[in-house]
Amino acid sequence: QVQLVESGGGLVQAGGSLRLSCAASGQTFSSYTMGWFRQAPGKERDLVAAITWIGSTYYADSVKGRFTVSRDNAKNTVYLQMNSLKPEDTAVYYCADMRRPVVTTTPGNYDYWGQGTQVTVSS
Repeated sequence: QVQLVESGGGLVQAGGSLRLSCAASGQTFSSYTMGWFRQAPGKERDLVAAITWIGSTYYADSVKGRFTVSRDNAKNTVYLQMNSLKPEDTAVYYCADMRRPVVTTTPGNYDYWGQGTQVTVSS
């Protein structure tokens, strides 16, 4: 069993920055893929960024050049640095763990989820 706890969300003005953290416990995650998803009201849950155990990364087109995903395997923590935030980035952000070293954008392929953290970007 794996527990994921996100933190770092909040309210920020457009153009500002936030750094989300996701701490994993219960089982080492160093060999797997970690993803950051987001879901706005009335919309589907979409993959924003992901990182494999060897550090390969994926970014949605909408966040390329603004967001950076990283991981610290020694601390069992994955981060999402979000810069140049826009109002359309407003959503609940979830981290997710997939027990395979590949990247997929389908939420159903991920095995464990955090509870989510709200990010609100004001214009």
